[in-house]
Amino acid sequence: MYYSSISAQEIVKRDPVISAFISQISSDTLSKYVNKLVSFGTRSTLSNTTDPKTGIGASRKWVLEKFLEFSKKSDGRMTAYLDKWTLEADGRRIDAKVEMENVMAVMKGTDPTDNRIFMVSGHIDSRVTDVMNRTSDAPGANDDGSGTVAVIELARVLAVSKFPATVIFTVFSGEEQGLLGANYLAKKAKAENWNLVALLNNDIMGSNNSNETNIIDNTRVRVFSEGLPAFETDKKVGAIRQFGYENDGHSRQVARYVKEIGERYVDNLEVVMIYRNDRFLRGGDHTPFVTEGFAAVRMSEMNENFLHQHQDLRIENGVEYGDLHKFMDFEYLRKNVAVNLATLANLASAPAVPEDVMIDVQGLGNATNLHWSAPKQGKAAGYYVLMRETHQSFWQKKFYTENLELKLPYSKDNYIFAVQAVGAKGHESLPVLPRVNAARRN
Repeated sequence: MYYSSISAQEIVKRDPVISAFISQISSDTLSKYVNKLVSFGTRSTLSNTTDPKTGIGASRKWVLEKFLEFSKKSDGRMTAYLDKWTLEADGRRIDAKVEMENVMAVMKGTDPTDNRIFMVSGHIDSRVTDVMNRTSDAPGANDDGSGTVAVIELARVLAVSKFPATVIFTVFSGEEQGLLGANYLAKKAKAENWNLVALLNNDIMGSNNSNETNIIDNTRVRVFSEGLPAFETDKKVGAIRQFGYENDGHSRQVARYVKEIGERYVDNLEVVMIYRNDRFLRGGDHTPFVTEGFAAVRMSEMNENFLHQHQDLRIENGVEYGDLHKFMDFEYLRKNVAVNLATLANLASAPAVPEDVMIDVQGLGNATNLHWSAPKQGKAAGYYVLMRETHQSFWQKKFYTENLELKLPYSKDNYIFAVQAVGAKGHESLPVLPRVNAARRN
């Protein structure tokens, strides 16, 4: 039997364009943005929406102004707006009618035939101990000022980018009241059939130390992802069980991608995959998108300090409580923003995923034959076939081919495989796991 010539990737190169974008991310700018957010006093979803200087309304208008400022560098491809709707009181965390707004900036892709969307997000609302308190100072420097300024900084740096696919920068409202802005947009994206390939949600990502354990470390960041698909799991569980794909949901593949690309471009930072959709007793804006069937992950600092989250500002027994600017590490935040940029830029530059990825199982044997079709959007210069042992968390080998099939001298019974499309400049799509083809091909 003939085996295609194969070679493992030995050297990973950084795209100089992506590296140049990363070099423009500024810890000083991030710090200034957080200070500005804190200056609004409170950003509670229930706070004033019309005051020009304080409250959630003023803070959202400021973010919109920044997006509009950046759009002037985009040759007309970036548009920014407030996506508005009204919420009635729900008897829970909304006690009166509230005017809601998500702040959006859309960087249109350069390829008019490419409808793929990649989105990055954070939430602008803040809170103190009582989530219904709409008047007390709630600085929200890290929760989620850090995620909000990450999105703003990414929009600033990438306003001049020219990716074939579309990138959307989103600042959600209402996270602390129950993921309200994310729920609204996830349902809208589903109803309007957005080709939303991946969402990177950033929430609490700018502090390097934890209470209780007293760990101080700015060299690790977490990415949370689900393993099994939340959407229509009942229809997929048979194949998942049969082929051993329990650790290979779409969100988990995005998390692996974030780790590989983030660590490729960002020095002195380890992306730590957490095999959970989110933390205990907490929720994030990625979850409504996961529920609607989209691939979405949460980026969050490695060591949380709960003295500086959801706290009234105070000093007790010599301990200062509150989510303040001075408790943040802006060099650490810069690195975490850079992981987002590298991931977004690599995804938006790559061709779409290969289509109809299949693994032949028509007969017994100790080799593996995979075949696929070219992606629907973008041009693939070649393909990576990824391979790992079934008990391993990460892809262990990459085999490159320019054909639409590859036969490997590894048993399909002992490994999990996937296929990525690769563009002319080396940008990889997300991996696609094969479906089973029991019929012999010609």
